[in-house]
Amino acid sequence: MHVVIVDEDGLWSGIKRTVIEKYAFLSKASNVKSSSGASNYYVDVLNSTSLYVWWMDHAGANWGTSTITRQAASSAFATTIATFSLASGTDDNVPTDGEMQIAYGLFSDAETVDISLIIGAPTEAAVGTINNWIIDNITDVRKDCIVFISPQESDVVNNAAYPGKEADALVTYANTTITTRSSYAVLDGSYKYQYDKYNDVFRNIALAGDIAGLCARTDDVADPWYSPAGFNRGGIKNATKLMFNPNRAERDNMYRAGVNPVTAFAGQGVTLFGDKTMQSRPSAFDRINVRRLFIVLEKAIATAAKFSLFEFNDEFTRSQFVNLVEPFLRDVQGRRGIIDFRVICDDSNNTGEVIDRNEFIADIYIKPARSINFITLNFIATRTGISFEEIGA
Repeated sequence: MHVVIVDEDGLWSGIKRTVIEKYAFLSKASNVKSSSGASNYYVDVLNSTSLYVWWMDHAGANWGTSTITRQAASSAFATTIATFSLASGTDDNVPTDGEMQIAYGLFSDAETVDISLIIGAPTEAAVGTINNWIIDNITDVRKDCIVFISPQESDVVNNAAYPGKEADALVTYANTTITTRSSYAVLDGSYKYQYDKYNDVFRNIALAGDIAGLCARTDDVADPWYSPAGFNRGGIKNATKLMFNPNRAERDNMYRAGVNPVTAFAGQGVTLFGDKTMQSRPSAFDRINVRRLFIVLEKAIATAAKFSLFEFNDEFTRSQFVNLVEPFLRDVQGRRGIIDFRVICDDSNNTGEVIDRNEFIADIYIKPARSINFITLNFIATRTGISFEEIGA
C-alpha cells in the first residue's frame, strides 16, 4: 500500500493540501522486509521516518499479522482508499518531571550512548529539580559529559522578587536551587530575546542551548580544550537583545558564584563572558576548557586501554600501552591543550599484588593549559631621557 501525508489546512507548508510526505509500496504485514533488508511494515516505517505522524492503531482487520496469516484470509488485503484527518489532539508542550527524567535517563548508560554535551531541562517547569537530577544521575555518574543549565526566566525577566537586582537572584539560584556543585555542570546568566519565524513573534529564549552550541563550534574551529567564551569564540547568535545585561560589578558577583555572565558589548554583540563550571572548590576543573580537556583525554585513552584487556600484564603490554598513549598526548600538547605530561605504567605501580588481582594500572599526570580570565595592563609614563633597558632590568 501507499501512504501519503497531506498538509490539509496549510499549517506547516503554508499551502492547503500540500503533500509533505509520501511512502510507496509499504506492507501491513508485520514481518515483510524491503529489498535492502529493512522492515517494510508500515508501522515501523512511519514511526522511524515520519516527521508528522506516529502510528496509534490499525485501520482495518487482520493488519499487523504475518504474511502467512495474511495469505489465509482475503479480507487482509487493502482494496479501498482510506482517508483520515488528524483531530482532537492536545498541545502538551510542558512535560512533567517524571517524563523529563525518563527522557534524560536515556543518556545514562555511557557504554551504549556516546555524548559530550547535554542541554538542561526547562528550569521554569522543573525549578531546578530535573537539572539536579541530571547532575546527580547522569553527568556525575558518567563523568564524560557536561550539562548546560539556564536560570529561571523569572530571575532575569521582570523579576518581581529582586526588582533591579537580577544578579542577586542568579546568585541565589546558583547557591540554593542547584544543590549539586559539579565540574560537569555549567550555568549561564541571562535570556535572549529572539524572533520566532514560525509563529511571527518574539520570545525569551534560555541560553543553555547557545552555550552548548558555542562548545560544539569551538570543537569545529579549534579544539575542545579551548575556552568557548570571549570575543573570539563566544559570540551568541540570533539575539535581538539580552533580557539582563549585567554591568562589571554584577558580572564579578555572578562569577564568584559560578554563574557565567552573558553580556552585550557595544560593537561586539552578545558574548559569553565567563568559562566557569559549577565546581565549588577552587581547582583546575572549575574551568570549562580544563574539564572538557580531561573528558577528551579520558575517553580517548580509556578506549585505547580496552585493547589491553585480557592480555598479559607484563613489560611488553605495559610498554605497548605507553607507546600508544604518549604520541597522543604529545599531539594534544602540540595543539596547546596541555603544558606537560608523564605516563607511568611499569612495575612500580603494577606490583605483584596488582598482577595477582588481574588488574592493570597506569598513572597519567597532566599539566593543563589555563585560559586567561583577567588581564592587567600597566601604563607608565617615563622621562624622555630614560633608558628602557634600565627599566626592564
